[in-house]
Amino acid sequence: MKYRNLGNTGLYVSELTLGTMTFDKEGGSNTGVIGTTGQELATKMVNRAMDAGINIFDTANVYSSGESEIMLGKALGDKRKDVLIATKLYNTITTGPNDLGSSRLAIMREVEASLKRLGTDYIDLYQVHQFDATTPLEETMRALDDLIRQGKVRYIGLSNFSAWQIAKADGLAKLLGTEKFCSVQAYYSLVGRELEREIIPAAMDLGLGTLIWSPLAGGFLSGKITRTSEASGRRVNFDFPPVEKEQGFNVVDKLMEIAESKNASVAQIALAWLLHKQGVTSVIVGARKEEQLIDNLGAADIVLSHDEMKLLDDVSILKSEYPHFLQPLQRGETIFGKVEDLK
Repeated sequence: MKYRNLGNTGLYVSELTLGTMTFDKEGGSNTGVIGTTGQELATKMVNRAMDAGINIFDTANVYSSGESEIMLGKALGDKRKDVLIATKLYNTITTGPNDLGSSRLAIMREVEASLKRLGTDYIDLYQVHQFDATTPLEETMRALDDLIRQGKVRYIGLSNFSAWQIAKADGLAKLLGTEKFCSVQAYYSLVGRELEREIIPAAMDLGLGTLIWSPLAGGFLSGKITRTSEASGRRVNFDFPPVEKEQGFNVVDKLMEIAESKNASVAQIALAWLLHKQGVTSVIVGARKEEQLIDNLGAADIVLSHDEMKLLDDVSILKSEYPHFLQPLQRGETIFGKVEDLK
């Protein structure tokens, strides 16, 4: 397992993160949707991940109605000091007028609840799950800064923000003198490359690390879904994230070719592609079964050649959008050719 700095911090995280959205008790809120592990399997997965070198675990206050945090805390036990816990706030399982969002009230309430469920007195990476348009960002930044000063949180991150929101938060932190966000958690996969347009460039420019969620596009890139096979696993009841199916199947075809040549699984190649991409710090893997986790862990050992990367890049390429189709102008080119050739 390799380790990378999380943005411009001195914190090192493993290039794979174990996501715990599937951690839930039997008959819990995940049943029939994402799937459940139960405590025994969750503990096995945590131990196996640590044995493989994973040192960061991602959860959220809302996952499995809070049960994910509880089960992660139990699984770690006295090993908690040896790892990093990343959790989130914004969404809640209740519906009061002040429950949702990242107001000072919500932040102070949710951090205490997460600490209690996790059975710890600090959170290594506390992430705002999405942008709150109803709360002044200054209020959010000051409240998060207070948590760091109180020692309840070590680092702060954001998730599912657009690029302008990331830039605004970074600039505001500098203006206010508060702690800055050090990481971006965002969706990225071979069938979902939209963050390459703005979010990855913003994160790299501002020195933020990235944690990638749903790298297999909710199981679409698991190798079980092809043109001739029906959706299986999570995709049956939870067809998310959205995938443009025709291009997606073309991607799967190329993944299968490379996987066969390397005696690897389709999922391993899809994860390895992300680990080779510029701007990626850590890729979040999750599983409902132990064998799925074992397979995912093998992605850390896959090396893709330049030609293999190009093959996957080409088949999954984004359609050009404004203003990105004008970017050749920034390289001294025009739609008619290079500038120097026109002089």
